[in-house]
Amino acid sequence: MSVINQVLSKTKGDRWIWLIVILLSVWSLLAVYSSTGTIAYKNDKSAEQYLIKHLVMIAGGLALMYFSHKLDYRYYGGISKVLMILTIPLLLYTLIFGNQVNEANRWVTIPVINQTFQTSDLAKLALITFLARTLTKKQERIKDVKQAFLPIMGSVSAVFILIALANLSTALMLFGVSILLLIIGRISIKQILIVCLAGAVLLTGVIFLGPRRKTYASRIEAYMHPEKADPDKSFQANQSKIAIATGGFLGKGPGNSTQRNFLPHPYSDFVYALIIEEYGLMGGIVLVIIYLVFLYRCILIVTASPKAFGALLAAGLSFSLTIQAFANMAVAVGLGPVTGVPLPLVSMGGTSILFTSVAFGIILSVSRDIEEKKNGGDPDEKKVVVGEIPAVG
Repeated sequence: MSVINQVLSKTKGDRWIWLIVILLSVWSLLAVYSSTGTIAYKNDKSAEQYLIKHLVMIAGGLALMYFSHKLDYRYYGGISKVLMILTIPLLLYTLIFGNQVNEANRWVTIPVINQTFQTSDLAKLALITFLARTLTKKQERIKDVKQAFLPIMGSVSAVFILIALANLSTALMLFGVSILLLIIGRISIKQILIVCLAGAVLLTGVIFLGPRRKTYASRIEAYMHPEKADPDKSFQANQSKIAIATGGFLGKGPGNSTQRNFLPHPYSDFVYALIIEEYGLMGGIVLVIIYLVFLYRCILIVTASPKAFGALLAAGLSFSLTIQAFANMAVAVGLGPVTGVPLPLVSMGGTSILFTSVAFGIILSVSRDIEEKKNGGDPDEKKVVVGEIPAVG
């Protein structure tokens, strides 16, 4: 217990969020170990090798989360400018020279360590922090088209189109989070409607003219008319439904999944189906509740934050993580067309886990600041702030 107390004494911020991170990480290890047997056999490896690699990523993610939450969240405003400068050319580079998987260029390989890196993960973090900073700094001129609206619309549109050409589902979720931030940041309804209209035009162009238009059309067709769809196109969704149907209320037990041998990507895109098969409907409900509790705790952080930047930052990142989680679960249970969206902190992944962990860490940094001020910390100890607006209207 003394070791646990020592660890907890070095962590700050919302204790519920720390508990949620631990629960999701442990569940992730169990799910990944159970689901990687087939891919391990195909690649002539052992499931333990995948488990160890995943454990290393989770440990790295926890380390990044710890350091991210120790850094004053105000500094992320300045970091966001650098990230946005890097993000646009990096997304463009990925589209042209990235590794092609399933007809999409979403990854680039990091030299030396030979680790693939999905650039949209960086783009999500960059855009949300940049929007939070920009909305905060321009509160006094928030209705000004030239000073506020055009820079915001330009950044949202550029990131959206560059991600959408290879990963439409991620782009749509990020666009939705951006709209929520614009609403919270008091952008006028007229300007928000213009952003939505621009997004609709770009979306239409991507769906009907983009390089993956045939893939999008087939997935939508398979979802809308499964009885007429090509069996190969609806295979993933059908196997996911079988896993859920056979799981029952209490499930087959950890490690007893049978659909892991048939489900494509049971360790990532369809990990929620595997969880329901092994832990039953009860396990699936518990996982939903965990993400809802996380969202609730983040809303408390948003409402308690004395600075607009902290509130917008926590709101944007928490909305992004929960929307992604529910999008993944919706696909698994057949409530949406198949996408390639992982379940945050549960799906097996590489750099996605690291960037997700940083997002959790930034939210905890905002929470830590609130906690320190409540405990009598000097509110003027750090004057490097992004905005001086006391609250978000």
